[in-house]
Amino acid sequence: MADNIEAIFLDLGNTLRILLDDKEHMERARQEIVRLVGTDEDPAAFCAKLDERYKEYRKWAFAELTEAPEQELWTRWLAPEFPPEKIAPLGGELTYQFRQSKGRRVLVEGGREVVLELYRRGYVLGIISNLIGKREIPEWLKADGFEPYFKSVLLSSVYGRRKPHPSIYLEAARRAGVEPAKCVYVGDNLKRDVTGTRAAGFGMVIIMISTEELAQATITGETRPDRIIHQFRQLLDIFPGRKAQKGL
Repeated sequence: MADNIEAIFLDLGNTLRILLDDKEHMERARQEIVRLVGTDEDPAAFCAKLDERYKEYRKWAFAELTEAPEQELWTRWLAPEFPPEKIAPLGGELTYQFRQSKGRRVLVEGGREVVLELYRRGYVLGIISNLIGKREIPEWLKADGFEPYFKSVLLSSVYGRRKPHPSIYLEAARRAGVEPAKCVYVGDNLKRDVTGTRAAGFGMVIIMISTEELAQATITGETRPDRIIHQFRQLLDIFPGRKAQKGL
């Protein structure tokens, strides 16, 4: 099955990147949020309130398979008690800081080496991820020098639809210029990442999951991936290579 694959699409959270519990990083973000909003509330308490409201937003987003624009996220869901004319223009920065308040995101072990090697082996690379905020990922790709390697980057915050809606996978494949049947998606969620990929007609789906999580998971015919891996580096064992790309 892997012999037919031309494009490899990666999830971000818990796949290509992981979240570190960096207290100072998180505290700076909380303080910036309360400064931007203009409240005298304790940063930790205010952000705890945002977390609860975000849970309600997530329920709506999952049910609708839709990602709200940043302005709507804050004026409708996270900070509705503040003047919308003040909050709406700050939506992008507030979303960025809200994500930073959760921790510091870094590449998974071996992430850079695997991405560069897969590119060298001739695969078209892409990203498909459910994500609030438009700023974080473009800045990260540029800062880490990843821009040249990912031909198709599709975020729910930009596209509007969330996984597992099949259209987000189909649009990512279209932008990559590769037929869905020749694409693989690498994610971490047995339900969402498998069902959406199947509905879009992708040729293969791989789930990266720890042995502990796998032992507790229930896999059905609908959620059964083609391959299960426990480390990101295992992708190099599955995809031996295609015609080498030129230019980098």
